[in-house]
Amino acid sequence: MAKQAISKSNKIVFFTGAGMSQESGLSTFRGRDGYWRKYDPMKLASPEAFRQDPKLVWDWYYDRRRAALQAKPNAGHVAIALLQNLKQVSVITQNVDDLHRAAGSRNIVELYGNLFKVRCTSCKYRGRIDDKFPPPPPKCEKCDSLLRPDIVWFGEELPKDSLEESARLCTDCDLMVIVGSSLQVAPANSLPVMAKRNGATLVEINVEATHMSEMMDYSIIGTAAGTLPALLDCS
Repeated sequence: MAKQAISKSNKIVFFTGAGMSQESGLSTFRGRDGYWRKYDPMKLASPEAFRQDPKLVWDWYYDRRRAALQAKPNAGHVAIALLQNLKQVSVITQNVDDLHRAAGSRNIVELYGNLFKVRCTSCKYRGRIDDKFPPPPPKCEKCDSLLRPDIVWFGEELPKDSLEESARLCTDCDLMVIVGSSLQVAPANSLPVMAKRNGATLVEINVEATHMSEMMDYSIIGTAAGTLPALLDCS
């Protein structure tokens, strides 16, 4: 059983996607009501979109930031954080909403960045803006150039350091729990494959099967908040 496999494991990696935060009230991207069914990603989440209309892009990210500020970590987020008090647990997340950190998790790799972080389009400045909403588009405090969300956009590569740290965790863990990810986006979807090749047990928790469900050792149909507390003995 998946619960026994988790109990016996020492080094656990949680790989989480948008479905992890859906029960906190945040939209997914490719689901039935996902963002990309409502909006054209190339007009809101690409370098070209930012060059053409930085204010429009920032307006959209401000809306997403407001939604993330109003959201609360759900029972699934909390269960993962509590497990870190008992075992060596790391989180690799495709999410940018900061809810894992808000729940108390440590050792988090954010593959696609963070809604509350910014970086300059000209200099090397990077910063964090938690609850501030300066008139869009905001300017760099160092050189007065435009700031952009510190988010990986369409057409951009994942940060090398994040990928390298994720690969290290996947080769070192003895169990990976995939939660709320459609596993459709490369190269992030190669991480469970990497863990499997290095002998890790794979547990998948999703509201529906994915194209990678057959390679899982345990595939559980369910939600993060409805499944993780009992599965991790954090209920």
